[in-house]
Amino acid sequence: MAQAQEYAHIGKPRPKVDAMNKSMGITKFTDDIELPRMAFGKLLRSTQAHAKIKNIDVSEAEKLPGVYKVITGHILPIQFGIMPTAEDEHAMATKKVRYVGDPVAAVAAVDEETAEAACELIKVEYEPIDPIFSIEKAVTTSMDAEHRIHEDFGFGGNIHKIVAMEFGDVDGAFEQADFIDEGVYFFEGNTHLPMEQHSAIAHYDGTGKLTMWSATQTPHYVHRALSKVLELPPNKVRIIAPPTGGGFGGKDDPFSHEIAACKLSMLIGRPVKFTLTREEVFYTHRGRHPVLMWCKTGWKNDGTLMGMHFKSFLDGGAHGSYGPASTYYTGALQTVTCKVPAYKFEGVRAFTNKPPCGPKRGHGTPQPRFAVEIVFDKVAERLGIDPIDLRTKNMIDSHSLTVNWLQITTCGLQECLDKVGEASDFKNKHNKLPHGKGVGVAVGSYICGAGLPIYWNDLPHSEVQLQVDRMGTVTAFSGAIDIGQGSDTVLATIVAEVLGLDPSEIQLVTADTDLTPIDLGSYSSRVTMMMGNAAKESAENMRELMLAGVAEHLKVPAERLEMKGGHVWDTENPSEKMTFRKAAELAETHKGLLGSVGSYRPPRKKGSYKGSGVGPSPAYSYSACVAQVDVDPETAEIKVEKIWMAHDIGECINETLVLGQVEGSVYMGLGEALMEEYPYRDKLGTHKIPSMLDYKSPTTKDMPPVETILVKGHEARGPFGAKEVGQGPLLPIMPAIANAVYDAVGVRIDELPITAEKILAAMEQKEKDGPGRIGPDKIPDIEFPPAIKVEPPDEWKGKLSSLE
Repeated sequence: MAQAQEYAHIGKPRPKVDAMNKSMGITKFTDDIELPRMAFGKLLRSTQAHAKIKNIDVSEAEKLPGVYKVITGHILPIQFGIMPTAEDEHAMATKKVRYVGDPVAAVAAVDEETAEAACELIKVEYEPIDPIFSIEKAVTTSMDAEHRIHEDFGFGGNIHKIVAMEFGDVDGAFEQADFIDEGVYFFEGNTHLPMEQHSAIAHYDGTGKLTMWSATQTPHYVHRALSKVLELPPNKVRIIAPPTGGGFGGKDDPFSHEIAACKLSMLIGRPVKFTLTREEVFYTHRGRHPVLMWCKTGWKNDGTLMGMHFKSFLDGGAHGSYGPASTYYTGALQTVTCKVPAYKFEGVRAFTNKPPCGPKRGHGTPQPRFAVEIVFDKVAERLGIDPIDLRTKNMIDSHSLTVNWLQITTCGLQECLDKVGEASDFKNKHNKLPHGKGVGVAVGSYICGAGLPIYWNDLPHSEVQLQVDRMGTVTAFSGAIDIGQGSDTVLATIVAEVLGLDPSEIQLVTADTDLTPIDLGSYSSRVTMMMGNAAKESAENMRELMLAGVAEHLKVPAERLEMKGGHVWDTENPSEKMTFRKAAELAETHKGLLGSVGSYRPPRKKGSYKGSGVGPSPAYSYSACVAQVDVDPETAEIKVEKIWMAHDIGECINETLVLGQVEGSVYMGLGEALMEEYPYRDKLGTHKIPSMLDYKSPTTKDMPPVETILVKGHEARGPFGAKEVGQGPLLPIMPAIANAVYDAVGVRIDELPITAEKILAAMEQKEKDGPGRIGPDKIPDIEFPPAIKVEPPDEWKGKLSSLE
């Protein structure tokens, strides 16, 4: 074969290469020296959803010309995972496979085609085990250790995480309520669909240093994982994360292909590159959890919310990933948009024989937000109250503590609601448009970075270094990784603002564990808040250092000096004006090497109960959305005619980027609301649509007009007053569309995605005096552990009695 012939030339004289070298003046060679040439890797993946591995025969694959090395799981016995409480993965399966697509072996060869051919020659003998594909079966079936997906991990059976906590007296709240609303909802799983697939190149050099370039959102945590699994000292591992073509949470974990690339490079002494196919990305997954939810709320007839009891059942797939945090997030943020005097949350995450779920934009919070916002819509209709007015009545206050001890700082939600209501003319349209047309409203909130790191410690979450040389060149060093959200622009803009320069004048070195200080990663909408504050502190320290040097030269107080527009001058003697470059030269003359550092730690969380680590944040952003839809009364075809979105941004660091993030959230929310799903063939465990050809996602033709309204204020904890925007605007999209469909045709679709088939079925039910509803009607019958009883903050004590 052609590739084998190419392989045969390795280490032998090549005329074209020799001629090129000769033209460059290189004439002396040693024939037996083989220059390292990049190898290409492929993973062999399981065809079984759940099975023991009886034998793996790689002998034929190893004989194939062009193959450098074949490895299996036994060579990498150390388990890993993004969270220390969920380290349940091997780079390649060792004793059993847990989902179709589970890596079994890895090959390095001269090219991808040869590596793929080698994978086809590997013979794996499986002993199938009954698979589990549903949440209900996973949480209700008792199994011996052999039939569990993880024999020695989790809470027995196939339960990965189970939690229960209560804040205040929920039963008492329900007793005092005038009526109870109770419902079951389902949010289908879906995937991130970044344009760029996962890819990694690893190079183990002659000094014993391993360098990996990877499309990752978390180079710091990947660095930790590789050091552990490969048993290398941290200083012998270097991770470089180039600007990444989209992530949305799908590149947050350390992955098998990264570890395999590194191990193969260590074994064969040459760089190794893995690039996943689109189908492999679907099976690697880590996408949105399918979540079944039950929500019970108690209300007064005037629309006052008295209490809430929320249960969530998460389909976690085959591995832990961010699962413990995901479970808590399905219950943590219900209280940050509305006053809930008493709140109980019970959640369970189950293992199933499907690709692992993980964090996707909004991590764990879009699912419960979908349910809660539909509840508000139902209650508003029952009471004859406008949906916006009901939310206003129960709205959380700025600068308050929620019943579950989350610290609210600034809250622009009321202004968001008012502005989308006015812009959309909601009150004149709701319940008043012709049949088939409707409007719906919903609100949401998200964190501006998690209050605690994945590995709990008291260290800074983000650090930034600055260097200014005598030529006036400013270089910022940060571990933050740009995944398309614009973090490089934010870093340059903040440094430039403090130093009085243009952002284009700031050089950046980012996301390189050898060269940059630590940033924990691009996730949880944390980068602007945390890296931004670290950058601002570092720039302020540099400014102080430079002005001190200039002041020493001019013999004036530093307080009199201004640094702006690329110049420095004495405000009392403007003629003493110099360029930034001259200021840098003088500062170095008087102060020596110009370097500064800045770091950021979030404020300490207020709650001290078990589980209080998920939910706290330096600040919360808020969003409100109105959707207008047109539903064909005959075919139930649905079209979103327009979206009005208001977002509480604080101050904009870069308004163009902010608008792009809001509209990107709208786009993603439309997909999750109307078409995206992650279906499997129940008997096989294979994905039905693992390609961009078949996986339905909105196109430009599906995108409606979007009117974006930025609600600006000043968040004291944010850099220059800024809040997050990358994830929060997504949350209200799905429930707003669901509520708009009800307003249009009078049927409830209490599960996602909302399709024409479901709407038509609900309409046919209604015509026959049925419920006019599509959605789940029950939850698994399992016993949760006794709830952790948490005393609410003082401001909530006695709240229920005052509402009687």
